[in-house]
Amino acid sequence: QVQLVESGGGSVQAGGSLRLSCTASGYTDNVYIMAWFRQAPGKEREAVAAIYIGGHSTYVVDSVKGRFTISQDNAKNTVHLEMNSLKPEDTAMYYCAAEWLLTWGTAVAGLRPGLFGYWGQGTQVTVSS
Repeated sequence: QVQLVESGGGSVQAGGSLRLSCTASGYTDNVYIMAWFRQAPGKEREAVAAIYIGGHSTYVVDSVKGRFTISQDNAKNTVHLEMNSLKPEDTAMYYCAAEWLLTWGTAVAGLRPGLFGYWGQGTQVTVSS
């Protein structure tokens, strides 16, 4: 059974940095897509970034481009989300997601929660001004 475990959330002041990690287990196919989403109170879950595990493609949404970076550590089956220059509006619960039955083209054409079947429990990020 696939499991995704996130870590690395916390509280920082505006301008600070955090690194989120998501470790996947329980799968056999090493080619899949992992993504980060976030959800602020009262708002819909929105896409942040995605990465093609088994390839070298990454995608970051415009609102965080230049500040957030997604990367993979193949040896540890882990994906990282490096978040710099954090703003109060980045405050949200951040979720890791994975999907094996998804092409990269479909994912980046419209990265949305409904494309992903596997989710972590979430990790809170709070940015104070």
